[in-house]
Amino acid sequence: MTIEFSMLVPHMPSICHEDQVPEFQKDMVIALKEIGKQLKEIKPDVIVLVSCHWPSTFFHYVDCTPVHKGILTAFEAPDLIKDVSYHYPGDEALANELVKAAAVEGLEVQGINDPFYIWDYGTVVPLRYLIPDEDIPVINLSVTLAASLEETYKWGQTIANVLRESKKKVVFISSGALSHNLVRGRQNKPTITEHAMDKQFIEFVMNNKYQAAYEMLSEYTRFARVESGGRHLAMLFSMIEEGWKPAYLADGQSSGSWNAVITFGKKEVAHFETTEETEYAK
Repeated sequence: MTIEFSMLVPHMPSICHEDQVPEFQKDMVIALKEIGKQLKEIKPDVIVLVSCHWPSTFFHYVDCTPVHKGILTAFEAPDLIKDVSYHYPGDEALANELVKAAAVEGLEVQGINDPFYIWDYGTVVPLRYLIPDEDIPVINLSVTLAASLEETYKWGQTIANVLRESKKKVVFISSGALSHNLVRGRQNKPTITEHAMDKQFIEFVMNNKYQAAYEMLSEYTRFARVESGGRHLAMLFSMIEEGWKPAYLADGQSSGSWNAVITFGKKEVAHFETTEETEYAK
């Protein structure tokens, strides 16, 4: 049928458990939960999610497993994310279509079908708020370190073409941060220079200048160390259709990184009250 909408979401370990979320990150959790309510109304047939915490070296991977079930302890932050269970359906048929389409385009893509593969926290954390009932099928994608931004964007376009030709309603999720030059202390914001680039990037996005934002990625990544080299953002841009409207819903820092909740769709996602104005609105 169509790609209903797409979004950029955060996945900081400190938001995994709602009762442990720091005050300066609560607006992002509120935003994720509100989007989750809207997903219930839309009733998508499948979620396609690319996670910055599934970094692959040479191949782009597609998780074709028909059932995603496991218990996650994050090796990067086992104190914050420990024994977190999840159980989501997959979509083996559509995932295999993505792999086949990549082969036609000459892309280095592999499908995996392994019930013992454990999801990363970049996948698990946002889905805990977006799909708390674990009732929507999910296809998970890696970010590939050997792939350039251009190759990653082409892979995203290939995915988008398959999704648009599908008879299913799809939502695309890009799980990752903007500037990402990490330091100790989750209360720390990016440097003035890094955050200036965040703001310029966001300004391009909010003014529908998606091509300019995409062209900015290479230098933005180099100076502000955008998470996963900006590859998750390149894939996100490949999903945005003509006339789609962005909605900037929440933002906040985490250990020197900048994180935002932004949606893109035919209609702007309904706004809702948060505790403070977003950084973009200030």
